[in-house]
Amino acid sequence: MRAKQQEIINTLKVKPEIDANDEIRRSVEFLKRYLKKYPFLKTLVLGISGGQDSTLAGKLSQMAIAELREETGDDRYQFIAVRLPYGVQADESDALAAIKFMNADKVFRVDIEAAVDEAVKSVEANGIQVSDFNKGNVKARQRMIAQYAIAGEMHGAVVGTDHAAEAVTGFYTKYGDGAADITPLWRLDKRQGKQLLNKLGAPKHLYEKTPTADLEDNRPALPDEVALGVTYQDIDNYLEGKAVSQKAAETIESWYDKTEHKRHTPINVYDTFWQ
Repeated sequence: MRAKQQEIINTLKVKPEIDANDEIRRSVEFLKRYLKKYPFLKTLVLGISGGQDSTLAGKLSQMAIAELREETGDDRYQFIAVRLPYGVQADESDALAAIKFMNADKVFRVDIEAAVDEAVKSVEANGIQVSDFNKGNVKARQRMIAQYAIAGEMHGAVVGTDHAAEAVTGFYTKYGDGAADITPLWRLDKRQGKQLLNKLGAPKHLYEKTPTADLEDNRPALPDEVALGVTYQDIDNYLEGKAVSQKAAETIESWYDKTEHKRHTPINVYDTFWQ
C-alpha cells in the first residue's frame, strides 16, 4: 500500500469492511448521545437533495429522533427535512421519495433562488462578474443559511452529509454543504453508504443514481466523477486499502492535498500544515 494511502485511511478512519447493522446502530446512537448531551437541542435539521448521502443521513436522523421520543416521552424531539430548490429542481421526485422513505416528522421547503440571485446581483454591482461555478457555491451556502435559520428557531442542530469519499477529495462547498453541527456518515465511503441504505430498505433508485452536486446552471446534473476525474469505485477502493491504478491514486491524492484547507478550521498563526 502507498504510504500516502495509509496516511489518508488513518486520518479518515475508513474500515476495509463494515457490518451495515453495526454502522447503522453506531450512527443512530451517536446522534442520540449528542442530543442528550445538549438538552436545549430538540430537533435535527437536514437539507434533502434526493441523493444517496442526504437520504442516508435523513433516515438515520429520523431513527434517532423516533427512539429518543420513545425513550424519553418528549414529543419535542423532531426531525425536520428541508427541501432547498433553486427554482424548479429536476430531481424533485427523488427528493420527495427520499423524504417518504425516511418518514420525516416535518418537511419545510425554502426556495433559494431569489436570495441567491439577489446576492449575485449585489456583488456584481461592484463591477465584477460572478462565474457560474462561483454562483453554484453561493447556492450551497444559501442552502446552509436556510438550514441554520430553521435550526435557530427550532432548537435544532444541522446534520451534515460529509463522508470519507467526499472528504478525501474535498468535493463540497466550504461553509456550504461542508458546514454542519454533526456528521453521522463521517468514516464511511460511498460504497459503504450504499450498504447501509440497502440494509435499511431504501428505494434502489435513490442510491444507484449517478451522484451529482447539480450546482451549475451551465452544466446541470454534472456527474461528480466527471468533475473529479476519478470514479467512486476507485475512491472507495483506495480508501479501503485496495490497489488502484497509479493515475487514480495520484488524482485522489492531488485532490486531498489541495483541499486540505476545507478539512481544517480557519488558519491561525500557529498552524503549519499549509506552509
